[in-house]
Amino acid sequence: MYKQAIWNLGELAPNHKSPEFTKQIARLESKVKNFEKIKSKLTPSIKSKEFFEIIHSIESLTEDASRLGGYASLLYSSNTQSDEATSLMTKISKLGSEIENKTLFFDLWWKRKIDEKNANRLIKDAGGISEFLRHKRLLAKYSLSEPEEKIINTLDVTGSTALVKLYDKITNAFEYIITVNGKKKKLTREQLSVLVRSNNPNLRKTAYQTLLGKFDSNKGVLGEIYQNLVLNWKDEGIEIRKYSSPISIRNIGNDVDDKTIQVLLDVCKKNSGVFYEFFAFKAKSLGLKKLRRYDLYAPSAKKFKERDYTYDKAVSMVLDSLNRFSPTLSDYAKRVFTQNHIDSQIRPGKRDGAFCSTVSPKLTPYVLVNYAGKSKDVFTLAHELGHAVHSQAASKQSILVSEAPLPLAETASTFSELLLYDNIAQQMTDSEKAAILSEKIDDIYATVMRQAFFTIFEIDAHKQIADGTTVEQISKTYLNNLKSQFANSVELSDDFSLEWSCIPHFYHTPFYCYAYSFGNLLSLSLFQMYQREGRSFEKAYIEILAAGGSKKPETLLSEYGINISSAKFWQDGFDYIKSQVKELVLL
Repeated sequence: MYKQAIWNLGELAPNHKSPEFTKQIARLESKVKNFEKIKSKLTPSIKSKEFFEIIHSIESLTEDASRLGGYASLLYSSNTQSDEATSLMTKISKLGSEIENKTLFFDLWWKRKIDEKNANRLIKDAGGISEFLRHKRLLAKYSLSEPEEKIINTLDVTGSTALVKLYDKITNAFEYIITVNGKKKKLTREQLSVLVRSNNPNLRKTAYQTLLGKFDSNKGVLGEIYQNLVLNWKDEGIEIRKYSSPISIRNIGNDVDDKTIQVLLDVCKKNSGVFYEFFAFKAKSLGLKKLRRYDLYAPSAKKFKERDYTYDKAVSMVLDSLNRFSPTLSDYAKRVFTQNHIDSQIRPGKRDGAFCSTVSPKLTPYVLVNYAGKSKDVFTLAHELGHAVHSQAASKQSILVSEAPLPLAETASTFSELLLYDNIAQQMTDSEKAAILSEKIDDIYATVMRQAFFTIFEIDAHKQIADGTTVEQISKTYLNNLKSQFANSVELSDDFSLEWSCIPHFYHTPFYCYAYSFGNLLSLSLFQMYQREGRSFEKAYIEILAAGGSKKPETLLSEYGINISSAKFWQDGFDYIKSQVKELVLL
């Protein structure tokens, strides 16, 4: 019997008030001091044995620091209102920053001070961390001298970083006044976002108009911030570091080829029509002639009594769906429960949402969910356990490469949800299945198509701003992007032209959004392979997960006959989406 509980963090560190915890910090600081002594050994002719002893020291340091950092972070997530946990987070974060500064010399040496011939000699003998070392050398091509890097880091604090903070400070302070059931209410953006999923069409429209109206009244300053961030991205990345294009900066950071991402975006653009039938179906089910953009995330109109799932039942369903595909993966997921590495209770002060935290490849990951018994909670549990499964599959990798690169990070989590749906679909009534399938396609649209078109907009906006433009022109470009995406399937209003200024990713991390499209579409394509190949696909899938971040995505997947630079592969994912839309329409 699985019962909701709070996680046990004992494997990471003893109680932070204990003398043992203080000793754990002291041991780490001692290791850092010893590591600083290796500076004199860093010569181009360093022997392989000596070099890899240094790498092992880095792994040990990273491991110890990660355990302390993980403990502090997870303790804080358990109770964000605890002054004690907040204080510990600050203390450990400061320690982490100090360690990073003291060990930075090795990173800079490897990137800039060792010649190509000797670097290749060492990479050749590096085994599982060769990709880690190769990628650092690739980034070195775009690095500057140490004094120049320090100048940029210093100026960033009052430059781009300050602009992002300013954007957050302004937008997080927004208060939204909206009338609900005849009463005026003051809401946060999070609360307003709930209303765009309301059953009431007028309330959905009012919620969007309230949100967009607030950003419209601040478009001058928000537009100025965005334009300056984009120009900073260009000046540093293109003019100074010599990257070939704005998106290439992100691609190289993600260790994927420009061609792969361009093919992905082209296939997404070509398949925008896949969702038109779904939008038409949704409009009909809501009693509308045509879906308005305000109605995009409206709940299913088909009424059914939503089933409640006990926690024990939910865990059993997820484990069973994994077991039907792979007993190995199911066993990985079970460890999260048997080792008390999951916090599933709902209580005051606990962090909202859900996540999976891999502190070390040597440890079973920690999972946080707020389980309330609804079907969405069961799928959230499957999603986070998918992340945990991915981490454990890669547990034999070095801590330096155990984490999958960003574009592959959602592979196992999304695949786990697909396995769950496939397993329980036959047990649902038609009305329940229609509602869950509609919600599932909503999510696929939001994580695949919407994110791809976000990225296409960014490519256009960065070029436009580099050539000199206005906020009005940027907004016109965004509206045209929406028209290209929806064609005549959704009724668009001009107020959505400023929606781009509401998307924090555009400000915080340019070109981040395609990672969602990549990860989710990759999972859909892999699921199509599983449906064709059956149980024989299990071995290849586990091996893909087991690689972690030890191989470049194109290289890793090509070993299994998967060419992610080919349009055909990505099309498989859209073929699955088409089949799901068809199934929904026929229900």
